Amino acid sequence: MKRIFAFIRREIVFCIAALCAIASSFFVPPSRNYISYIDWNTLFILFALMSVIAALRDCGIFDRMAYVLCGHIHTSRILCTVLILLSFFTSMLITNDVALLTFVPFTLAILGTSTSGTVVLLTVVLETIAANTGSMLTPLGNPQNLFLFSKMGVGIGRFMLIIIIYSTISLVLLGLSTRLIPNMHLSVKGTSASSSVTARQQEHKEHGIHLSRTTQEVIYAILFALCLLCVLRIVPKWIAAASVCAVLLVLNRKVLKNVDYMLLLTFTAFFIFTGNIAAIPSVNAFLEKAVSGHEFAVSVLCSQVISNVPATLLLYPFAKDIPSLLVGANVGGLGTLVASLASLISFKLYSSATKKIQLPSCGMYMAVFTALNLLFLAVLAGFFIFL
Repeated sequence: MKRIFAFIRREIVFCIAALCAIASSFFVPPSRNYISYIDWNTLFILFALMSVIAALRDCGIFDRMAYVLCGHIHTSRILCTVLILLSFFTSMLITNDVALLTFVPFTLAILGTSTSGTVVLLTVVLETIAANTGSMLTPLGNPQNLFLFSKMGVGIGRFMLIIIIYSTISLVLLGLSTRLIPNMHLSVKGTSASSSVTARQQEHKEHGIHLSRTTQEVIYAILFALCLLCVLRIVPKWIAAASVCAVLLVLNRKVLKNVDYMLLLTFTAFFIFTGNIAAIPSVNAFLEKAVSGHEFAVSVLCSQVISNVPATLLLYPFAKDIPSLLVGANVGGLGTLVASLASLISFKLYSSATKKIQLPSCGMYMAVFTALNLLFLAVLAGFFIFL
């Protein structure tokens, strides 16, 4: 029973999605139509991207990048600013959750023993905001962007033009927010990245063919380029999924175990739920009336409760103004802790770190996180209303 409750707490969004899909099946009995509800292309490219990025991260490429860029900086505000900018810009290509999984542990390890807890708290919060606002600019940045880009039928340039002003404003706000970080002297040592990579290489011998780190990185970079071609609609999505799966089964099977399959199942459950809802005329008419013309506001509000990925999947079938839905879902990732699932990653990492190093309490983290997120949300929402 404890394991069941632990699973529910850990995968609350999936559980909600599954319950919604099951409840809707009482009104629309299961049939072959369920298969047509599922956007297989979105699932294929999500799987491919998550797998290849997990493989690149397993090689330690992001860790080494962080150490190379930050290893010679000895002032807390400058180092924290670099880490925040890294989270912002890398999230555009490696997704917001992977950016946080890379840079938040690095931040806790480096700053946790060389500066004050206040510096660490502010940096982790701003890194989280940076990852959520930087990722909004590209289709690769987060799952809802990937889904909407595949549905909108526009080029990547047009897609980025819709959102670039909000990402730019966020970058300016982040720059101003770094002034909150105390400027302290610190000493950064760049040794742990190489040791962690060595440990990973030892594990590779047990989970696939052992190749040099450089060879692996080249292969994974080619796979990532293949994923980009799929996003640009040059190569079919299933080819990327099949290629990534086949290569990793040979080179590093362990990576496939680290893919977020619960996210894929969450997408599947919401596809079934929204498909069933659309098949109920009365409910369909109500949601279309409630959402149409109010895409931005409704998506922002829904995101605060169920997070922006499920909100996008729920609202898309009833939205007429897709660009407004795109902006609302991305801006809606700011606000509450659950508005973006990536924010939960930072909180869990910070919470675990409080048991090992002296940091402000999780309650203080929540207070600072909520205050800064609401500030960013208010500015971006106000700009949308002004436009």
